[in-house]
Amino acid sequence: MVDCLFCRIVRGERPSSKVYEDARVYAFEDVNPQAPTRILIVPKAHIAGLQAAKPEHAVEIGYCNLVAAKIAADRHLDEFRIVCNTGSGAGQSVFHLHLHLLGGRDMGWPPG
Repeated sequence: MVDCLFCRIVRGERPSSKVYEDARVYAFEDVNPQAPTRILIVPKAHIAGLQAAKPEHAVEIGYCNLVAAKIAADRHLDEFRIVCNTGSGAGQSVFHLHLHLLGGRDMGWPPG
């Protein structure tokens, strides 16, 4: 999608602090971190969110989770949280599916 912020970041049209990239995903540091580690993992294919995902997106969605676990391991995070906000009421502000990798501090429960 041409005007999507995360699509523009993936294409290199907007600056980001890249953490990881391969043919399927792009991961970068969040500009407004809520934990010592907060990385966004974005599939390169534009999917507006989980509510817009289709069965053919299952590989990308699952792969994003594996990349999040790899980044956590690379950063020696034994405990971490992966969040996927869906819809504005849940906190999604960029409508391109993405995961938040949070770590480096105790995470309370229930969240939110």
